[in-house]
Amino acid sequence: MLILLPPSETKYRPTRGAPMRVEAISFPELCGIREEVLDGLVEASGREDARTILRVPPTLGGEVEANRTIRTRPARPAIEIYTGVLYDGLDWATMTAAGRRRGARRVIISSAVYGAVRPGDRIAPYRTSICADLPGPGPLDDLWKASLDAVLTPAAGPGLLVDCRSGPYAATWRPTGTLADRWVAVRVPGASHMAKHTRGLVTRALCESAADPRRPAALPAVLGGHFDVGLIPPERPGRPWILDALAR
Repeated sequence: MLILLPPSETKYRPTRGAPMRVEAISFPELCGIREEVLDGLVEASGREDARTILRVPPTLGGEVEANRTIRTRPARPAIEIYTGVLYDGLDWATMTAAGRRRGARRVIISSAVYGAVRPGDRIAPYRTSICADLPGPGPLDDLWKASLDAVLTPAAGPGLLVDCRSGPYAATWRPTGTLADRWVAVRVPGASHMAKHTRGLVTRALCESAADPRRPAALPAVLGGHFDVGLIPPERPGRPWILDALAR
């Protein structure tokens, strides 16, 4: 099973510790692209129109300025760097040891800068939109659309792909072929705030469970003890199954 999560806009910014080693981040096939993105991010962040390039609100100028030292600033595991409502629901620190071990294998987090990372990858915080057009690599969303299939399809293997991404991050990679038949998008009726939190709870439940279903039809049985769930078949080939989930 592979669980895809979006990043968070808010990020923990450690004040001490060693910097990241880009070559040590999961999916080393992406290392060259990450280096290009980091170079473009640093260059863009030093320009007068940096916030416009990065599509960042004017109030966050300090975080844009901090991008310039992304290679040397302290790094922490990705699961600590990404914060916010979804990650509050996941609450990684309070999971069982077995749940965290499964999560380390099952969870992949989308990233505008790093492409895709696993929870234990040490990364530095950053501030940019996935829709930014960086000097050098160009539009980040297009860059990752052209690069992620080579690593995410093999990572998924024969299991389910549970997709908790939303918005432009969901557009950076869509599975094809037989993997598309095992693609399940988590949908939460109601406000976006509750949707993010519920997706975090779903991720936690799937990591805490030793079950590893291979077909979408088996997923409701895994989650039924924690959520009211409904499973909707794809509207057409190449589209995901929809798992409606409401926390009890």
